[in-house]
Amino acid sequence: MTAYSSYSLVKCKLLYIILLLASIPLFAQGEINAVSQQINLVVEDTITKKQAYDPLAPARAAFYSSVLPGLGQANNGRYWKIPIIYAGIGTGVYFYMRNDADYNRFRDAYKRRLAGFTDDEFFGTGSTPLISNNRLIDAQKSTQRNKNVSIIVSLGFYLLNIIDANVDAHLKQYDISDDLSITPKLNTNNIAPPSYGLSFRYTLK
Repeated sequence: MTAYSSYSLVKCKLLYIILLLASIPLFAQGEINAVSQQINLVVEDTITKKQAYDPLAPARAAFYSSVLPGLGQANNGRYWKIPIIYAGIGTGVYFYMRNDADYNRFRDAYKRRLAGFTDDEFFGTGSTPLISNNRLIDAQKSTQRNKNVSIIVSLGFYLLNIIDANVDAHLKQYDISDDLSITPKLNTNNIAPPSYGLSFRYTLK
């Protein structure tokens, strides 16, 4: 083998090595672009899935609950709150009716005694009443006070039902998922030699 042919062979191999090294940045650039496109697709898909903010949703949920307790919670998807609301309102109504019945009993007995009768259920069979007139008066005051408390409890649960529907509809539209709106972006440069970097952009809402 002559020196010229040997020199040509070395020169050819050197040319192949140079072409191979020159193609590596092109392959790396292509991989970076492919990864960047995949990230952008994921970010765009996440953004499109977010629901648009509805400013009338809180007022609408409050209106529903004012018309029918629990309807606003159903509109918000909080079905587990409906039994609690009706249990609170129902408890207040139950004790109001019970205290109202007791109040009527004490009042009727007291009226009959003022009329001179001794045949009410609280007088007994003797000549001395088992429950005196003063105790009947105290019992009427106590049951009347309990009636007022029962009304307050029922109204409280009714108002709480409206406030809860409004606040829940308002807070429901906030993004509380694990995604903190961080958008990854790969920095690429088609002119300069390939450089690798990763930046994150986040937005507080």
